[in-house]
Amino acid sequence: MKRPIIGIIYDFDRTLAIEDLQNFSFIPKLGMTPDQFWKLTNENSEKTGMEKILSYMYVMIQESQKKGIPLTKDYLESLGKDIRFFPGLNGWFHRINEFGLEQGVQVEHYIITSGTREIIMGSPIAKEFKAIFGCEFLFTGPNKVATWPKNTINYTMKTQYFFRITKGVLDQTNDEKVNERTKEKRIKNRNLIYIGDGLTDVPAMLLAKENGGKSIAVYAKNQEEKAKQLVADDRVNFICEADYRSDSMLDKVVKLTIQQMAITEALSHREVKG
Repeated sequence: MKRPIIGIIYDFDRTLAIEDLQNFSFIPKLGMTPDQFWKLTNENSEKTGMEKILSYMYVMIQESQKKGIPLTKDYLESLGKDIRFFPGLNGWFHRINEFGLEQGVQVEHYIITSGTREIIMGSPIAKEFKAIFGCEFLFTGPNKVATWPKNTINYTMKTQYFFRITKGVLDQTNDEKVNERTKEKRIKNRNLIYIGDGLTDVPAMLLAKENGGKSIAVYAKNQEEKAKQLVADDRVNFICEADYRSDSMLDKVVKLTIQQMAITEALSHREVKG
C-alpha cells in the first residue's frame, strides 16, 4: 500500500528566513538600507496604484538598472547563500521526514511565498522542497536580464496553490488540470500543515484550518504578540517560536500533528477495508 502523503507548506520571509529575502544582500548591494528600499516600494505603490508585490519587483528592476547591476537569474540565485535562517533548519527536513516514515506516512515540503523565487533557489535548503512557488522574473534579451514579472503571488493568491499541491498539479501553466474535478486528491486537505508568520498568511492559514488541516503561526523570539492575536481571532491552531531544533515546541507540535494525521489515515484505511 502507498503511504499517505502529508504536505507541510511554508511561507518563507520571517517564517524560515529571519528577514525579508531582499534585506540580506540584494538591497545592500544597491547601496541602500532595507528601510530605504521598502519606503521606495511603498511610495511607488501609492504613486502608481501598483499592487505592492508588483511594486517591489518593479523597484528591484529599476534600482538594479540605475546601479548598473545586471539582474540575471544567476545573480539572484547567487544571493541565496546569504540568507540567514531561524535555528534548526539544517536538520529539520530530514528529521521530520524520518518521523513521518516511522508513522507510516510520507512527508513533503512546499513553499508558497511572495518572496523572490530565484533567490530562494540559490539557498542551501532549496533542495528540501517538492515545489517552491514564489514571485519570478522574466529574463529577456541577449544578456537574459529581468525585464518583467513572470509570476507573482500576493497574500490572497497563495490559496490557489493549495489546490495545485493537493492535486499534484505543480506546473503553473496547467490551468485545466488544477480546475478539473477529481475523485482522489494526491494529498487530502486534512493532511496539510501550513506554517506562516503573520497577517499576510491569514487566507492560507484559514484555508488549511477550515478544510481539516492545521495552521501554525511562528514568531521570532520574544515577538509573539502578532501570533497571539491570530489565535485570539481563531485563525490558527497553534503558535510557536520559530525554532526548528529538535525538541523545540514547534518540533513537538508538528510531530504530534503528523502522528494524529497518520492515525486518522490508518483508521480510515481500516474502515474502508472492513
